[in-house]
Amino acid sequence: MSYKVLTAKLAQQVDKELMSTGGFSIDQLMELAGLSVAQATYDSFPLLKKVLVVVGPGNNGGDGLVAARHLKLWGFNPSIYYPRPSSKQLFLNLETQLRNLDVEFIQELDSSSISQFQLIIDAIFGFSFQSGSIRPPFDGIINTINATDIPVLSVDIPSGWDVDRGFVEGGIKQPEVLISLTAPKPVVNFLDDKTTQYVGGRFIGKEFAKKFGIDDFGYKGYDQIVKLNKL
Repeated sequence: MSYKVLTAKLAQQVDKELMSTGGFSIDQLMELAGLSVAQATYDSFPLLKKVLVVVGPGNNGGDGLVAARHLKLWGFNPSIYYPRPSSKQLFLNLETQLRNLDVEFIQELDSSSISQFQLIIDAIFGFSFQSGSIRPPFDGIINTINATDIPVLSVDIPSGWDVDRGFVEGGIKQPEVLISLTAPKPVVNFLDDKTTQYVGGRFIGKEFAKKFGIDDFGYKGYDQIVKLNKL
């Protein structure tokens, strides 16, 4: 089945409306998005408990922090690598929640420290990332991830890729799993056939979806994710 994709511009419009006339706050959207990421992780890799969540400086990183909290409560053993922490209160609260659960924040990421992990959650850059030269320290972080054979689950788009045109040199390797938030972005058309795709971020109603041409993905019951066929 083919689904409509959201360009970066349209995705920004969706988020803007959700947080204006939609009545949502950013922390609500982040909580639901992160819950979806956690469920996709559990669904895809239930036995890979040693998880590294690589957290970027923006809202995509916040989704990763939320996902780590849920995974910890579900019996996983997540660790956080967060090289550019935000000073915003929302992010400070997310950090505090994780530290209160004794989630480890690692200070360095290299070929030695990364080898202990069974799975990497790529929560570095989202759809608003402007493709081009990836600045330090994230260029080195992505290179370290790419040099491993550890499976990667990317949040919304693979970090460093162009949301509309796909892989960009210096971007993260093809992920084993991608979870699109709200709706798939054009980047999904550049994924390998072997990549498992989900959609999550279950926070819009039918009328809102119709306004933006977002498909009905057929969520079941209380599930926060839907596994998609190849687009």
